Amino acid sequence: MSDTPKHRLATDLIHAGRIRTNLLENSEALFLTSGFVYDSAEMAEAVFNNEIPHFQYSRFANPTVAMLEAKLAVIEGADMCRATATGMAAVHAAVMCGLKAGSRVVAARALFGSCHWIVSTLLPQFGIASEFVDGADLAAWRAALSQPADLVLLETPSNPMLDMVDLRAVCDLAHAAGAIVVVDNVFATPLYQRPMEFGADVVVYSATKHMDGQGRVLGGAVLGRKQWMEEVFQPYFRNTGPTMSPFNAWVILKGLETFALRVNAQSAGAEAVAKFLESSPKVAVCRYPTLASHPQHELAMRQMSGGGTLVAFEVKGGKAAAFALMDAFKIITISNNLGDTKSLATHPATTTHMRIGAEERARLGISDGAIRLSVGLEDPLDLIDDLAQALAQVK
Repeated sequence: MSDTPKHRLATDLIHAGRIRTNLLENSEALFLTSGFVYDSAEMAEAVFNNEIPHFQYSRFANPTVAMLEAKLAVIEGADMCRATATGMAAVHAAVMCGLKAGSRVVAARALFGSCHWIVSTLLPQFGIASEFVDGADLAAWRAALSQPADLVLLETPSNPMLDMVDLRAVCDLAHAAGAIVVVDNVFATPLYQRPMEFGADVVVYSATKHMDGQGRVLGGAVLGRKQWMEEVFQPYFRNTGPTMSPFNAWVILKGLETFALRVNAQSAGAEAVAKFLESSPKVAVCRYPTLASHPQHELAMRQMSGGGTLVAFEVKGGKAAAFALMDAFKIITISNNLGDTKSLATHPATTTHMRIGAEERARLGISDGAIRLSVGLEDPLDLIDDLAQALAQVK
Protein backbone atom coordinates (compact mmCIF):
# COMPACT_ATOMS: atom_id res chain seq x y z
CA MET A 1 0.00 0.00 0.00
CA SER A 2 1.11 3.56 -0.67
CA ASP A 3 3.35 5.31 1.84
CA THR A 4 2.25 8.73 0.55
CA PRO A 5 3.38 11.36 3.08
CA LYS A 6 0.69 13.56 4.58
CA HIS A 7 0.02 16.81 2.77
CA ARG A 8 -2.76 19.36 2.97
CA LEU A 9 -6.27 18.00 2.52
CA ALA A 10 -6.77 19.02 -1.10
CA THR A 11 -3.57 17.22 -2.09
CA ASP A 12 -4.38 14.10 -0.05
CA LEU A 13 -7.80 13.90 -1.70
CA ILE A 14 -6.02 13.50 -5.03
CA HIS A 15 -2.91 11.49 -4.19
CA ALA A 16 -3.21 9.66 -0.84
CA GLY A 17 -3.49 5.88 -0.85
CA ARG A 18 -2.63 5.24 -4.48
CA ILE A 19 -1.48 1.78 -5.55
CA ARG A 20 0.05 1.62 -9.04
CA THR A 21 0.57 -1.59 -10.95
CA ASN A 22 3.67 -2.23 -13.10
CA LEU A 23 1.73 -0.62 -15.97
CA LEU A 24 2.05 2.75 -14.18
CA GLU A 25 -1.54 3.83 -14.82
CA ASN A 26 -2.51 7.38 -13.86
CA SER A 27 -6.11 6.79 -12.77
CA GLU A 28 -6.66 4.24 -10.03
CA ALA A 29 -7.08 0.75 -11.46
CA LEU A 30 -10.40 -1.05 -11.08
CA PHE A 31 -9.84 -4.63 -9.88
CA LEU A 32 -13.05 -6.48 -10.71
CA THR A 33 -12.04 -9.85 -9.32
CA SER A 34 -13.50 -11.99 -6.57
CA GLY A 35 -10.30 -13.89 -5.84
CA PHE A 36 -6.52 -13.88 -6.24
CA VAL A 37 -4.09 -16.68 -7.10
CA TYR A 38 -0.89 -17.97 -5.52
CA ASP A 39 2.35 -19.18 -7.01
CA SER A 40 2.20 -22.34 -4.93
CA ALA A 41 0.25 -24.16 -2.26
CA GLU A 42 3.00 -23.18 0.18
CA MET A 43 2.43 -19.52 -0.69
CA ALA A 44 -1.33 -19.86 -0.10
CA GLU A 45 -0.67 -21.38 3.31
CA ALA A 46 1.73 -18.58 4.22
CA VAL A 47 -0.75 -15.94 3.11
CA PHE A 48 -3.55 -17.45 5.22
CA ASN A 49 -1.15 -17.64 8.16
CA ASN A 50 -0.48 -13.90 7.73
CA GLU A 51 3.20 -14.65 7.13
CA ILE A 52 3.38 -12.76 3.83
CA PRO A 53 1.14 -9.94 2.52
CA HIS A 54 -1.02 -10.86 -0.45
CA PHE A 55 -4.63 -10.26 -1.47
CA GLN A 56 -6.74 -13.37 -0.91
CA TYR A 57 -10.41 -12.71 -1.62
CA SER A 58 -12.30 -9.48 -2.29
CA ARG A 59 -14.59 -10.03 0.69
CA PHE A 60 -11.46 -9.63 2.83
CA ALA A 61 -9.59 -6.99 0.83
CA ASN A 62 -9.31 -5.73 -2.74
CA PRO A 63 -6.73 -3.36 -4.27
CA THR A 64 -9.29 -0.78 -5.44
CA VAL A 65 -11.11 -0.84 -2.12
CA ALA A 66 -7.78 -0.70 -0.29
CA MET A 67 -6.89 2.53 -2.11
CA LEU A 68 -10.15 4.10 -0.95
CA GLU A 69 -9.57 2.90 2.62
CA ALA A 70 -6.05 4.32 2.68
CA LYS A 71 -7.20 7.69 1.34
CA LEU A 72 -10.04 7.96 3.86
CA ALA A 73 -7.73 7.07 6.75
CA VAL A 74 -5.36 9.87 5.74
CA ILE A 75 -8.04 12.55 5.39
CA GLU A 76 -9.74 11.50 8.66
CA GLY A 77 -6.51 11.22 10.61
CA ALA A 78 -7.30 7.62 11.59
CA ASP A 79 -4.97 4.64 11.80
CA MET A 80 -7.16 2.40 9.65
CA CYS A 81 -10.32 2.34 7.57
CA ARG A 82 -12.52 -0.43 6.28
CA ALA A 83 -15.02 0.32 3.51
CA THR A 84 -18.50 -1.21 3.68
CA ALA A 85 -21.33 -1.78 1.26
CA THR A 86 -23.51 1.01 2.71
CA GLY A 87 -23.48 3.60 5.46
CA MET A 88 -25.84 1.49 7.54
CA ALA A 89 -23.54 -1.52 7.12
CA ALA A 90 -20.81 0.67 8.59
CA VAL A 91 -22.94 1.70 11.58
CA HIS A 92 -24.19 -1.85 12.18
CA ALA A 93 -20.73 -3.41 12.02
CA ALA A 94 -19.10 -0.71 14.15
CA VAL A 95 -21.75 -1.10 16.85
CA MET A 96 -22.22 -4.88 16.87
CA CYS A 97 -18.63 -6.05 16.48
CA GLY A 98 -17.66 -5.51 20.11
CA LEU A 99 -20.96 -6.18 21.90
CA LYS A 100 -22.47 -9.30 23.45
CA ALA A 101 -25.40 -10.22 25.65
CA GLY A 102 -25.16 -8.15 28.81
CA SER A 103 -23.44 -5.21 27.13
CA ARG A 104 -24.84 -1.71 27.57
CA VAL A 105 -25.15 1.05 24.96
CA VAL A 106 -25.95 4.73 25.51
CA ALA A 107 -27.01 6.73 22.47
CA ALA A 108 -28.06 10.24 21.62
CA ARG A 109 -31.77 10.26 20.91
CA ALA A 110 -31.33 12.27 17.71
CA LEU A 111 -30.27 9.55 15.28
CA PHE A 112 -31.10 8.69 11.70
CA GLY A 113 -34.17 6.44 11.66
CA SER A 114 -32.32 3.19 10.88
CA CYS A 115 -29.65 3.93 13.51
CA HIS A 116 -32.44 4.62 16.03
CA TRP A 117 -33.95 1.21 15.16
CA ILE A 118 -30.65 -0.57 15.78
CA VAL A 119 -30.43 0.91 19.28
CA SER A 120 -34.11 0.71 20.21
CA THR A 121 -35.07 -2.61 18.61
CA LEU A 122 -32.17 -4.72 17.38
CA LEU A 123 -29.80 -4.50 20.35
CA PRO A 124 -32.39 -5.60 22.97
CA GLN A 125 -33.14 -8.69 20.84
CA PHE A 126 -29.57 -9.82 21.60
CA GLY A 127 -29.74 -9.07 25.31
CA ILE A 128 -27.93 -5.75 24.98
CA ALA A 129 -29.27 -2.94 27.15
CA SER A 130 -29.79 0.40 25.40
CA GLU A 131 -30.58 3.85 26.72
CA PHE A 132 -31.32 7.08 24.86
CA VAL A 133 -30.42 10.53 26.16
CA ASP A 134 -30.96 14.06 24.92
CA GLY A 135 -27.71 14.69 23.09
CA ALA A 136 -27.53 18.34 24.11
CA ASP A 137 -28.07 17.61 27.83
CA LEU A 138 -24.72 16.97 29.52
CA ALA A 139 -26.49 16.20 32.80
CA ALA A 140 -28.38 13.41 31.06
CA TRP A 141 -25.13 12.04 29.61
CA ARG A 142 -23.52 12.26 33.05
CA ALA A 143 -26.39 10.33 34.64
CA ALA A 144 -26.48 7.65 31.93
CA LEU A 145 -22.71 7.19 32.07
CA SER A 146 -22.50 7.13 35.86
CA GLN A 147 -22.69 3.35 35.52
CA PRO A 148 -20.54 1.14 33.28
CA ALA A 149 -21.22 1.14 29.55
CA ASP A 150 -19.63 -0.51 26.54
CA LEU A 151 -20.46 1.83 23.67
CA VAL A 152 -21.78 5.32 23.01
CA LEU A 153 -23.35 6.17 19.63
CA LEU A 154 -24.11 9.69 18.44
CA GLU A 155 -24.45 12.00 15.45
CA THR A 156 -23.37 15.62 15.48
CA PRO A 157 -24.86 17.52 13.73
CA SER A 158 -27.80 15.16 13.90
CA ASN A 159 -30.16 14.01 11.19
CA PRO A 160 -32.43 15.83 10.46
CA MET A 161 -32.61 18.82 12.84
CA LEU A 162 -28.86 19.56 13.13
CA ASP A 163 -28.66 19.13 16.91
CA MET A 164 -25.13 19.25 18.32
CA VAL A 165 -23.40 17.04 20.91
CA ASP A 166 -20.40 18.24 22.91
CA LEU A 167 -17.89 15.70 21.64
CA ARG A 168 -15.10 16.42 24.14
CA ALA A 169 -17.38 16.27 27.18
CA VAL A 170 -19.27 13.15 26.10
CA CYS A 171 -16.08 11.31 25.10
CA ASP A 172 -14.56 12.02 28.52
CA LEU A 173 -17.70 10.75 30.29
CA ALA A 174 -17.90 7.67 28.06
CA HIS A 175 -14.28 6.70 28.58
CA ALA A 176 -14.64 7.07 32.34
CA ALA A 177 -17.56 4.62 32.11
CA GLY A 178 -15.49 2.16 30.06
CA ALA A 179 -17.22 2.81 26.75
CA ILE A 180 -15.88 3.46 23.27
CA VAL A 181 -17.46 6.33 21.33
CA VAL A 182 -18.78 5.83 17.80
CA VAL A 183 -19.60 9.05 15.92
CA ASP A 184 -21.60 9.27 12.71
CA ASN A 185 -19.92 12.28 11.08
CA VAL A 186 -21.77 12.26 7.76
CA PHE A 187 -23.35 15.72 8.05
CA ALA A 188 -20.13 17.51 9.03
CA THR A 189 -17.85 15.41 6.79
CA PRO A 190 -14.10 15.14 7.58
CA LEU A 191 -13.75 18.53 5.89
CA TYR A 192 -15.50 20.39 8.74
CA GLN A 193 -15.21 18.11 11.78
CA ARG A 194 -12.81 15.40 12.92
CA PRO A 195 -14.32 13.62 15.91
CA MET A 196 -11.18 11.68 16.82
CA GLU A 197 -9.49 14.99 17.66
CA PHE A 198 -12.12 15.41 20.39
CA GLY A 199 -11.66 11.90 21.79
CA ALA A 200 -13.93 9.74 19.63
CA ASP A 201 -12.71 6.18 19.10
CA VAL A 202 -14.55 5.28 15.90
CA VAL A 203 -15.98 7.39 13.07
CA VAL A 204 -18.52 6.09 10.56
CA TYR A 205 -19.72 7.49 7.25
CA SER A 206 -22.20 6.88 4.52
CA ALA A 207 -19.87 7.37 1.56
CA THR A 208 -23.04 7.41 -0.55
CA LYS A 209 -23.44 11.02 0.49
CA HIS A 210 -20.76 13.69 0.02
CA MET A 211 -17.90 11.31 -0.82
CA ASP A 212 -19.56 10.03 -3.98
CA GLY A 213 -21.63 13.20 -3.96
CA GLN A 214 -23.31 12.59 -7.29
CA GLY A 215 -26.01 10.07 -6.46
CA ARG A 216 -24.37 7.12 -8.18
CA VAL A 217 -23.36 4.36 -5.76
CA LEU A 218 -23.77 3.15 -2.19
CA GLY A 219 -20.92 2.85 0.27
CA GLY A 220 -19.84 3.28 3.88
CA ALA A 221 -16.70 3.53 5.95
CA VAL A 222 -15.54 2.68 9.48
CA LEU A 223 -12.40 4.40 10.77
CA GLY A 224 -10.56 3.89 14.03
CA ARG A 225 -7.36 3.14 15.87
CA LYS A 226 -5.20 0.22 14.78
CA GLN A 227 -5.68 -2.03 17.80
CA TRP A 228 -9.48 -1.81 17.81
CA MET A 229 -9.72 -2.13 14.05
CA GLU A 230 -7.50 -5.24 13.96
CA GLU A 231 -8.62 -7.01 17.14
CA VAL A 232 -12.32 -6.12 17.38
CA PHE A 233 -13.62 -4.88 14.05
CA GLN A 234 -11.64 -6.93 11.53
CA PRO A 235 -12.78 -10.42 12.67
CA TYR A 236 -16.42 -9.30 12.54
CA PHE A 237 -15.97 -7.60 9.18
CA ARG A 238 -14.09 -10.51 7.61
CA ASN A 239 -16.58 -13.15 8.72
CA THR A 240 -19.88 -11.31 8.18
CA GLY A 241 -19.02 -9.76 4.81
CA PRO A 242 -20.47 -6.19 4.64
CA THR A 243 -17.90 -5.53 1.92
CA MET A 244 -17.87 -2.64 -0.57
CA SER A 245 -17.70 -3.63 -4.22
CA PRO A 246 -14.55 -2.61 -6.12
CA PHE A 247 -16.62 -0.70 -8.67
CA ASN A 248 -18.32 1.38 -5.97
CA ALA A 249 -14.95 2.04 -4.36
CA TRP A 250 -13.58 3.24 -7.69
CA VAL A 251 -16.53 5.60 -8.21
CA ILE A 252 -16.11 7.03 -4.70
CA LEU A 253 -12.37 7.46 -5.29
CA LYS A 254 -13.24 9.61 -8.30
CA GLY A 255 -15.77 11.52 -6.21
CA LEU A 256 -13.19 12.29 -3.54
CA GLU A 257 -11.04 14.13 -6.08
CA THR A 258 -13.64 16.92 -6.15
CA PHE A 259 -14.89 16.45 -2.59
CA ALA A 260 -13.49 19.66 -1.08
CA LEU A 261 -14.44 21.78 -4.08
CA ARG A 262 -18.01 20.48 -4.00
CA VAL A 263 -18.62 20.56 -0.27
CA ASN A 264 -17.12 24.02 0.21
CA ALA A 265 -19.32 25.43 -2.56
CA GLN A 266 -22.40 23.59 -1.26
CA SER A 267 -21.76 24.81 2.27
CA ALA A 268 -21.53 28.42 1.11
CA GLY A 269 -24.80 27.95 -0.75
CA ALA A 270 -26.43 26.33 2.28
CA GLU A 271 -25.54 29.29 4.48
CA ALA A 272 -27.03 31.73 1.97
CA VAL A 273 -30.20 29.64 1.71
CA ALA A 274 -30.45 29.36 5.51
CA LYS A 275 -30.22 33.14 5.91
CA PHE A 276 -33.03 33.57 3.38
CA LEU A 277 -35.25 30.98 5.08
CA GLU A 278 -34.61 32.50 8.50
CA SER A 279 -35.97 35.82 7.22
CA SER A 280 -39.18 34.36 5.76
CA PRO A 281 -42.39 35.02 7.75
CA LYS A 282 -43.69 31.63 6.60
CA VAL A 283 -40.80 29.78 8.25
CA ALA A 284 -41.21 29.13 11.98
CA VAL A 285 -37.59 28.19 12.57
CA CYS A 286 -34.48 27.59 10.47
CA ARG A 287 -31.46 25.68 11.74
CA TYR A 288 -27.97 25.92 10.33
CA PRO A 289 -24.79 25.65 12.46
CA THR A 290 -23.24 28.98 11.46
CA LEU A 291 -26.40 30.99 12.13
CA ALA A 292 -26.29 32.82 15.47
CA SER A 293 -29.90 31.70 15.97
CA HIS A 294 -28.91 28.02 16.15
CA PRO A 295 -29.46 27.05 19.81
CA GLN A 296 -25.98 25.47 19.96
CA HIS A 297 -24.18 27.88 17.66
CA GLU A 298 -21.22 28.38 20.02
CA LEU A 299 -20.65 24.64 20.39
CA ALA A 300 -20.98 24.12 16.64
CA MET A 301 -18.30 26.70 15.96
CA ARG A 302 -15.97 25.12 18.55
CA GLN A 303 -16.22 21.72 16.88
CA MET A 304 -16.80 22.56 13.23
CA SER A 305 -14.84 24.65 10.76
CA GLY A 306 -17.84 25.07 8.45
CA GLY A 307 -21.61 24.72 8.49
CA GLY A 308 -22.05 21.85 6.04
CA THR A 309 -24.52 21.28 3.24
CA LEU A 310 -27.72 20.61 5.22
CA VAL A 311 -30.39 23.08 6.31
CA ALA A 312 -33.32 22.15 8.54
CA PHE A 313 -36.38 24.38 8.68
CA GLU A 314 -40.01 24.28 9.77
CA VAL A 315 -42.65 25.84 7.59
CA LYS A 316 -45.72 27.21 9.34
CA GLY A 317 -48.88 25.23 8.66
CA GLY A 318 -47.72 21.71 9.39
CA LYS A 319 -47.70 18.79 6.98
CA ALA A 320 -50.08 20.40 4.47
CA ALA A 321 -47.88 23.47 4.16
CA ALA A 322 -44.69 21.41 3.98
CA PHE A 323 -46.13 19.23 1.22
CA ALA A 324 -47.44 22.26 -0.68
CA LEU A 325 -44.01 23.86 -0.49
CA MET A 326 -42.18 20.76 -1.71
CA ASP A 327 -44.67 20.12 -4.50
CA ALA A 328 -44.10 23.68 -5.74
CA PHE A 329 -40.34 23.33 -6.15
CA LYS A 330 -39.08 23.71 -9.71
CA ILE A 331 -35.33 23.20 -9.14
CA ILE A 332 -35.12 21.44 -5.77
CA THR A 333 -35.96 17.73 -6.03
CA ILE A 334 -37.84 15.60 -3.50
CA SER A 335 -35.53 12.81 -2.38
CA ASN A 336 -34.39 11.26 0.91
CA ASN A 337 -30.73 11.22 -0.18
CA LEU A 338 -28.34 14.03 0.76
CA GLY A 339 -24.89 15.38 -0.06
CA ASP A 340 -25.66 15.33 -3.78
CA THR A 341 -24.69 17.92 -6.39
CA LYS A 342 -28.45 18.36 -6.90
CA SER A 343 -30.44 20.08 -4.14
CA LEU A 344 -32.74 17.57 -2.44
CA ALA A 345 -35.55 18.05 0.07
CA THR A 346 -37.29 15.50 2.25
CA HIS A 347 -40.08 15.53 4.83
CA PRO A 348 -38.56 13.55 7.73
CA ALA A 349 -41.84 12.88 9.56
CA THR A 350 -43.16 10.84 6.62
CA THR A 351 -39.88 9.43 5.28
CA THR A 352 -36.55 9.01 7.10
CA HIS A 353 -38.03 9.26 10.63
CA MET A 354 -41.52 7.92 10.00
CA ARG A 355 -41.03 4.64 11.84
CA ILE A 356 -39.74 6.06 15.12
CA GLY A 357 -43.27 7.23 15.89
CA ALA A 358 -44.97 10.56 16.56
CA GLU A 359 -44.05 10.68 20.25
CA GLU A 360 -40.35 10.19 19.57
CA ARG A 361 -40.43 12.69 16.71
CA ALA A 362 -41.96 15.25 19.04
CA ARG A 363 -39.15 14.69 21.53
CA LEU A 364 -36.65 15.31 18.73
CA GLY A 365 -38.37 18.46 17.48
CA ILE A 366 -39.28 16.86 14.15
CA SER A 367 -42.62 18.55 13.53
CA ASP A 368 -45.01 17.85 10.67
CA GLY A 369 -43.81 21.10 9.13
CA ALA A 370 -40.11 20.19 9.28
CA ILE A 371 -38.13 19.87 6.04
CA ARG A 372 -34.51 18.77 5.58
CA LEU A 373 -32.84 20.48 2.67
CA SER A 374 -29.58 19.21 1.19
CA VAL A 375 -28.08 22.06 -0.80
CA GLY A 376 -26.39 21.15 -4.07
CA LEU A 377 -24.20 22.96 -6.54
CA GLU A 378 -26.85 25.06 -8.23
CA ASP A 379 -26.42 28.83 -8.02
CA PRO A 380 -27.61 29.79 -4.52
CA LEU A 381 -29.60 32.70 -5.94
CA ASP A 382 -31.57 30.29 -8.13
CA LEU A 383 -32.26 28.09 -5.11
CA ILE A 384 -33.43 31.13 -3.15
CA ASP A 385 -35.68 32.11 -6.06
CA ASP A 386 -37.09 28.58 -6.13
CA LEU A 387 -37.77 28.66 -2.38
CA ALA A 388 -39.32 32.12 -2.65
CA GLN A 389 -41.76 31.14 -5.39
CA ALA A 390 -42.65 27.93 -3.54
CA LEU A 391 -43.20 29.78 -0.25
CA ALA A 392 -45.42 32.27 -2.06
CA GLN A 393 -47.77 29.39 -2.87
CA VAL A 394 -48.04 28.24 0.74
CA LYS A 395 -51.08 29.59 2.54
